Amino acid sequence: MDSSKSKQISELIYNKIKEKEVELKASYNASKNKIGYFYIDDLLPVDLAKECFDVFPDTSQMRCLKSIREYKYVSAQMDKHHELLEQVLYAFQHSKVVNLIGEICNIKSLYADESLYAGGLSQMAHNNFLNPHLDNSHDAERERWRVLNLLYYVSPDWISENGGHLELWPNGPKKEPVVVESKFNRLAIMATHDTSWHSVNQVKVDRSRCCISNYYFSDEPLKETDQFHVTKFRGRPEDTFTNIVLDLDANLRMLVRKVFKNGIRKNPHFYKKKK
Repeated sequence: MDSSKSKQISELIYNKIKEKEVELKASYNASKNKIGYFYIDDLLPVDLAKECFDVFPDTSQMRCLKSIREYKYVSAQMDKHHELLEQVLYAFQHSKVVNLIGEICNIKSLYADESLYAGGLSQMAHNNFLNPHLDNSHDAERERWRVLNLLYYVSPDWISENGGHLELWPNGPKKEPVVVESKFNRLAIMATHDTSWHSVNQVKVDRSRCCISNYYFSDEPLKETDQFHVTKFRGRPEDTFTNIVLDLDANLRMLVRKVFKNGIRKNPHFYKKKK
């Protein structure tokens, strides 16, 4: 990867966020008692954002996750894809960007994740979805708390009617969600903790919603009540059967993690870099 190009992109990201710092901090503070979040549009120059979409991998080059929980395509093995995507992804991990976002969210110890544990690229095609869920509370080694989710959307002309939008459930997954549209060249940042339920509604068109994602971790949880938990899914409010199945699924996986701290198998979703 050309680290100098990644640093140049990080400067663009930093300058755009810095320009909007006051209003972004206000947005986060206004929502942080439930699920802190903010978003910023026109993050990168339009030509650069469009190029990210143009070089995004086909779904055949990504891992398909299809179950009652979710239906989407993901990849963290960045050296298999166009170099620009890796440059942009790691631009969000430069210390200036991480520290600025930490200041906006008032998080003192904040770390990017070079291994891309559960991060990287995601693509949601026609009929794909992600049910309401809580993210796993920790990193792969259970040493740091997962505290922020960064989602950068690069699909041009993505409109409300397309679906595939981020949903936040500040009053729990039985109430109404707040919809954050997956607009082109938008960066959305949300807090992750033990009540930060979120989802992606179903894609309704024969196109793909493409996203470059990062997680940030911290030495401390965002809430004093936070405890270790595995990723926990629910169905939508009207889907009683799915809720029953996914509750059993989450309880079983949590029981396994109590017995085996690092799980029975290692999560394959991380960047296996060549030495």
